[in-house]
Amino acid sequence: MALPVQDQAKYWGIAAVVFGLMLWFLGDVLLPFVVGGAIAYMMDPVADRLERLKFSRVAATATISLVAIVVIVPVLIFVVREVVDQTAGLLEQAPTYLSSLYTYFSERFPTLLDETSTLRKALSGIGTTLQERGTAFVQTVFSSAVGVINAAVFVVVVPVVAFYLLLDWDNMIARIDALLPRDHAPVIRELATEIDNTLASFVRGQLTVCGILGTFYAVTLMLVGLQFGLVVGVIAGLITFIPYVGALVGGALAIGLALFQFWAEPQWIVAVAVIFGVGQFLEGNILTPKLVGESVGLHPVWLLFALSAFGTLFGFVGMLVAVPIAAIFGVLTRFGIVQYQGSRLYRGLHRDD
Repeated sequence: MALPVQDQAKYWGIAAVVFGLMLWFLGDVLLPFVVGGAIAYMMDPVADRLERLKFSRVAATATISLVAIVVIVPVLIFVVREVVDQTAGLLEQAPTYLSSLYTYFSERFPTLLDETSTLRKALSGIGTTLQERGTAFVQTVFSSAVGVINAAVFVVVVPVVAFYLLLDWDNMIARIDALLPRDHAPVIRELATEIDNTLASFVRGQLTVCGILGTFYAVTLMLVGLQFGLVVGVIAGLITFIPYVGALVGGALAIGLALFQFWAEPQWIVAVAVIFGVGQFLEGNILTPKLVGESVGLHPVWLLFALSAFGTLFGFVGMLVAVPIAAIFGVLTRFGIVQYQGSRLYRGLHRDD
């Protein structure tokens, strides 16, 4: 006999509370396991495809790990180092850019920049603040990140967790399936499949889109000679998962830098604007429809709320689990709406249509 709905809600509520308490108290401990699990989830389709090519699961996992060590890790190290260097350089150049902006306004609008002008005080203070605090902030952030990455527990645990989870992924899913409540197993499997499809469409697809656009922006901006083009490309690529925001923020930053650098050569300013126009066209008409799809069900506003809320409550590990939890809530909400629309509460006691 199935448990009453009230008892089921109680047990699921207890499970949710336990999960929240684990994130709250064990966030730092869980971080390498969450990262390792995310890597295994991302690489499982690759391993499955290798298995269809007659690789054993062990050989497929070993091949993926070897490629990551030989190819991906050195590339990431190079890109991160270049981003750090260019970001520090951009902050160092900020006073020069602001000085040029000050000269521009002083020549054309002298009354706005008299000694008592708020604009003059603001411009004179921003450059010094950015140079003194901005560089120190970036160095602190990246030195902290490097410290975390260099920590023995992170370096050792993440690859090990990712390797063994990827190796045993299918068996693990089968064991979890065997533990599902028998009365609800079909519905849970259906919901789990929809959640997986949502995550696969959004996470894997959107990461591919971000990577392609970030590479496109970085390479093309560097080809036209824009200083700090790599930083701008990385920033634009990272926030591309929010429709239009990546192109708008990256485009504004790139065009602003181009105005200072190419003031006497306006064709290059136009070239920078065209680059982001082409990137926006590729994102909206080719990449996102093909790689992400239109039925993902994760609205950007809902995603931003989940990232903000879980990041505030549980720190960095909360941000890592925010997307899957947002997907779960989205799927469950749609399922609940369907159930509600099929219930007497919605249809009424005397309606059959």
